[in-house]
Amino acid sequence: MPHDYRFRSAGYSWSSYFPFAVKWLIISNTAIFVVCFLFPSKFVFDWFALSPYLVLKRFAIWQLVTYMFLHGGIGHILFNMLALWMFGMDLERDWGTKRFLKYYFICGIGAGICDVLVNALMGNFNTRTIGSSGGIYGLLLAFGVLYPDRIVLMSFLFPIKAKYFVMIMGGIAFLNSVGSAGSGVSNVAHLGGMLFGYAYLRMRFLRVDTGKLIQRYQTWKMERAKRKFQVYMRKQGRGGPWVN
Repeated sequence: MPHDYRFRSAGYSWSSYFPFAVKWLIISNTAIFVVCFLFPSKFVFDWFALSPYLVLKRFAIWQLVTYMFLHGGIGHILFNMLALWMFGMDLERDWGTKRFLKYYFICGIGAGICDVLVNALMGNFNTRTIGSSGGIYGLLLAFGVLYPDRIVLMSFLFPIKAKYFVMIMGGIAFLNSVGSAGSGVSNVAHLGGMLFGYAYLRMRFLRVDTGKLIQRYQTWKMERAKRKFQVYMRKQGRGGPWVN
C-alpha cells in the first residue's frame, strides 16, 4: 500500500512540495504561456497546436507533444497547473522522476492520438487542440487508483474520496464527449488520457504475473529437454541415472 508522506514531518523542504518533474513542468508551461500571451504568434498556434490535418496528412507528429505546453487562457493554465501539483506531487515522490514523466507523456500523447482519430472520423480535420489536460487526467486516474481513500476537495469545497472523484470526473468527460462539438473543450482528450493511463497501470500491475508465466514456460522447456535426453539414453542402452 502506498504511504502518505505529505504530513509526516513539519520541516518540509521546498523540493518536497515541488518535486523535480512537477516543478519544471509547471515552470515550462507557465513560461511558454507568458511568452505567447505577451507576444502572440499565429505561427506557434498553427504549427504547435494539435491539428488532425497536419498530424495525419503532413506527418506533424511533434504536435502530439507540443500541444501539451500551450494553453488558451489564465483560467485554463491555472487549473491545469494546480491539478498537476495536487495530483502529481505524491505520484512523482512514490514513483520517481523518470517513471512519472514517462506516465505523464504517455497519457498526454495518448490523449492527443484519441483527439486526432475521433476528429478525423467525424471529418473535423481543421480543429485545433491545446492544453495539458490529457496528461493531467491521466495523473488524476493514477491518483485515484493508487490512493483511493485519500480525501480531496472537489471544486475546492467538498471533501470526497479520490476514487469517487475519479469516477465523477471520468463520467463527466464521457458524457461531455458525446456532444461536445463546438464547446472549445476536448473532452475526448480528457477521456483518452484516463484510458491510456489505466492501460499503462494495468500493464504495470500484470508485469509480475507475466514474468511468472515466462519463468514457468522456461522451466517446462527445460524439463521437456531432460525427458527427451533420458529417452534417448535408454534407447542407446546406456542406462545411467536420470538427469535432474
